[in-house]
Amino acid sequence: MVELSRCVSDFSTAFDGLFKLPTQMTLSAYIRAHGLGLRGKLQFVLLAFAKALEVIPRQICDNAGLDSTDVLNKLRARHHTGDQNYGVDVDGPEGVRDNMKAFVWEPSLVKLNAISSAAEAACLILSVDETVRNPQSEAVCTALSFLVD
Repeated sequence: MVELSRCVSDFSTAFDGLFKLPTQMTLSAYIRAHGLGLRGKLQFVLLAFAKALEVIPRQICDNAGLDSTDVLNKLRARHHTGDQNYGVDVDGPEGVRDNMKAFVWEPSLVKLNAISSAAEAACLILSVDETVRNPQSEAVCTALSFLVD
């Protein structure tokens, strides 16, 4: 009986984290709305991040041969009206469907790890890109390279 209780508890814990995170389109809309209220570089960063989140449904549309612009516009409209569970439908004629009713679920832990890993990778690339260069030392290296040749 204890084993059965623990098994049911583990099962419910596994499915507890299934629906905690919103879809990429919802996250994108939230980040875009927040970014539009800001000024300067941070606005561009947030808008670019919001656009990057929409790459996932766009790529699904492209892989399925759907018109990605049309499907993303339908998804934005659905999410704007409060239908947060709508996603890409590669089988139906409309291109969007309620994924909860269609039993298309994505574990939130997987989504959270994927988004945080992508954000960390982007920050790493940007930090390397922001490395300060010393123009004088670059001039010396260029001059030395001519001496070697």
